[in-house]
Amino acid sequence: MNIHIVRRGDSLWAIARQYRTSVNQIISANQLDQPDVLVVGQALVIPSPMMTHTVRQGETLGNIASRYGVTVQAIVTENQLIDASRIYPGQILRVPITRHTVQAGETLAEIARRYGTTVQALVRINGITNPQYIAIGQIIRIPERIKPIKEVNAFITRMDQRAIEEVQELGKYLTYLSPFTYSVGTDGSLTQLRESSLLEAAREQRITPLLVLTNFSEGNFSSDTAAAILRNPTLQDQIITNILRVSREKGYAGLNIDFEYVYPEDRENYNAFLRRIVARLRPLGLLVSTSLAPKVSAEQKGILYEAHDYEAHGKIVDFVVLMTYEWGWSGGRPLAIAPINQVRRVLDYAVTVIPRNKIMMGAPLYGRDWNIPWVQGTRARTVSPKRAIQLAAKYGAAIQYQETYQAPFFRYTDENGQEHEVWFEDARSAQAKFDTVKQYGLRGISYWVLGSPFPENWPVQDWNFTARKRI
Repeated sequence: MNIHIVRRGDSLWAIARQYRTSVNQIISANQLDQPDVLVVGQALVIPSPMMTHTVRQGETLGNIASRYGVTVQAIVTENQLIDASRIYPGQILRVPITRHTVQAGETLAEIARRYGTTVQALVRINGITNPQYIAIGQIIRIPERIKPIKEVNAFITRMDQRAIEEVQELGKYLTYLSPFTYSVGTDGSLTQLRESSLLEAAREQRITPLLVLTNFSEGNFSSDTAAAILRNPTLQDQIITNILRVSREKGYAGLNIDFEYVYPEDRENYNAFLRRIVARLRPLGLLVSTSLAPKVSAEQKGILYEAHDYEAHGKIVDFVVLMTYEWGWSGGRPLAIAPINQVRRVLDYAVTVIPRNKIMMGAPLYGRDWNIPWVQGTRARTVSPKRAIQLAAKYGAAIQYQETYQAPFFRYTDENGQEHEVWFEDARSAQAKFDTVKQYGLRGISYWVLGSPFPENWPVQDWNFTARKRI
């Protein structure tokens, strides 16, 4: 896989020719609705050519793997096969083997960098006797990439048919699906969700569903609701009983607790609540996780942070989701939603008190469009990354990239003369986040929120790691 940054005068035909791929593959990977409209600065995912094999009568995965010089597990992982012994004649399998045609001026070092391998590996697998000499048009086989396995969670707020279709489309990329939300009442009751069809679609894709429990009330997180629950052990027992009932009825395999704006004095009460939940859920094989505000120190002040005890959560629950986004929030100044330098500050603290294999790093699937000059009290409009590209194309804006934040942005002026500044996510910013997950050795990544089209994200994720399947 490559990421190509569109330059003035580029066309899909020329880009496809440059990377020895097809226009249709680029259109498909990036879900381009108007292939003839490219934006200067736009990041395009260029999929690596991959072999396909049509299964013949009597063939086994072992036969096929041996023929192409790859492992059976590589084919199983690439095709998300549940049972390696069950393949059928006519089935089309993707074989994780890539070939590169040498272009004028290319060196083995450049080819190795492009595909994330080494010169030594290319020399060995291709039987090259002189690494300093490769010929134009020579076919270089790229060795099989061993991708790490990570867990991937996605929150989702929609339960309609389009949401079901999105889960079906993205199923191979997800470990967990977390429908938002079951809100808890001060009487211990849980609100209702009509998510049964969504959960059925998730299970068909081998996605593990997590029940999301929040102190969400009338459109906001309620500190008072959290206090009423966290200060009443009897009420907590009733809530846990209701969680278990819904989990049995709906088939949830675990719980994510997202209590926000908890009063600082309820910090220890929150920890005790988590211990009570784990004591009842874990013996039943149910996972327990929490969502935590992005802290950079244990002493960080503010009602969003103080009751979130990173060290205690790291000891009590199975994993945590760090909500490392919303620096560029709708009511604030124009800014990247998840500037990577700030995300790393949070992780630098988190890994000192939470085991790395319990940390899911949060990542946004959305951007924002601010009116500028920014005025206190105004709110930005939330836009999907796909919509951001459409806006840049419509108004003839060139996309820029902020290196410190590892985030794209652009400015435009609308029909009414109003100036705008848009920050969003693209293939480059996604790659920066996946690099961070790998560099810090984290459990995985958690997205907020499905329903905001970001087609480039998924092939980039797939290039970096394989999503673990627990079912």
